Amino acid sequence: MEIGKLDHVNVRTKQLDTMIDWYTNILGMHSGDRPDFPFPGAWMYAGDVAAVHLVGTDDEPGTGSEVDLKLEHFAFSATGGSAFEAKLQAMNVEYRRADIPEINLYQINLWDADGNHIHLDFPADD
Repeated sequence: MEIGKLDHVNVRTKQLDTMIDWYTNILGMHSGDRPDFPFPGAWMYAGDVAAVHLVGTDDEPGTGSEVDLKLEHFAFSATGGSAFEAKLQAMNVEYRRADIPEINLYQINLWDADGNHIHLDFPADD
């Protein structure tokens, strides 16, 4: 067996519509095809990949998982960093930029409507 790339991240939320709006308006993803599961949710696509699976819940989002989750963040590689950073500033979205010259990239760190940490990796010359 050989592991390939990470397929998707599953995120439980009590505010499904707000999260769909955040991933659409901030990250530029779009809601797309999703199997007819017996619970509410949305698959958020990056291009043709359903990268973030949102699951609507009435319970606390952590119900059914460990009390102290170990996942600190998830990340996407991206291009168009200057335009994205300008968009965040125009929308007054809080973020942190981290330049990492040792690996020739910079990161934009931000948090979705539920507080999940996401970072986008951009080439340093982007």
